[in-house]
Amino acid sequence: MSGTNPQRQGAPAAKEIARAAAILKEGGLVAVPTETVYGLSADASNGDAVAEIYRVKGRPDFNPLIVHVPDIAEAEMLATFDGRARLLAQTFWPGPLTLVLPLIHDAPIAKAVSAGLSTIAVRSPAHPVMQALLAESGLFLAAPSANRSGKISATRAEHVRKSFGEDAPMIVDGGPCAAGVESTIVAARSHGWQLLREGPVTAPEIEHLLGEPPMQVADDRIEAPGQLARHYAPVKPLRLNADAAMANEWYIGFGSMTGDDNLSVKGDLAEAASRLFDCLHRGDASDAPAIAVAPVPGEGIGAAINDRLKRAAAR
Repeated sequence: MSGTNPQRQGAPAAKEIARAAAILKEGGLVAVPTETVYGLSADASNGDAVAEIYRVKGRPDFNPLIVHVPDIAEAEMLATFDGRARLLAQTFWPGPLTLVLPLIHDAPIAKAVSAGLSTIAVRSPAHPVMQALLAESGLFLAAPSANRSGKISATRAEHVRKSFGEDAPMIVDGGPCAAGVESTIVAARSHGWQLLREGPVTAPEIEHLLGEPPMQVADDRIEAPGQLARHYAPVKPLRLNADAAMANEWYIGFGSMTGDDNLSVKGDLAEAASRLFDCLHRGDASDAPAIAVAPVPGEGIGAAINDRLKRAAAR
């Protein structure tokens, strides 16, 4: 079922938030906007509800989920914060930063959320709809991106409906997501910090705040979402760093490199990030058999854009 109304303008009504909260308390799933992408949310303490996330998405069970919380105080019920983690949360929460921290023993979280690891990924989102749902439900919400596993992430309600079809849960339509790419993920270690996923909060910002460079990720262990080599992928082949379209390609430009679509005519990387998945969705829905994307600078949030494109193009 869907909670959307294409004719309605503005934020969801309080009664829609209340209905979504009731579904979550009953063990159901609800698609809800965050400032990054739409999330497929469930009660993080309910093992059956969490299992349903994995089933509906077709997500491998070794890939852990992010738990969304209202604030640091609530997060401390689930994870152990050291000085680095606390400083990061105080600076960037609520916002698009996920922290991977030691999981507290007997935390009220289903085991499948952390995929059997001794760590947990937590985030306090900035989007008012997600915060309203957290407040109304009183739950910790496990919420990976609201799309089939490995496919293009959803930044609009219609992307969620398209991805899940008849399996689509209730969708709380909060309009397009502002950031447009998933949260930055940082693991706070005893001797430093590691960047597990690029995102809107950039590595240089974190390094400046903490006064130390990131540690290298030592192995291929999947400790957080977005670490799989192939992810965010359209159905069609995707060619990167294309200076122009080849025959039969849907061309997504950037700046002065124009085509069928454009991430940002102004060359604004924040705008490009907010439009990235929407552009990929349109290319995948076009009549062209393949997609090409213009080069995107790698500084700032451009690092996150290029990370998503590299994983989306992997075969």
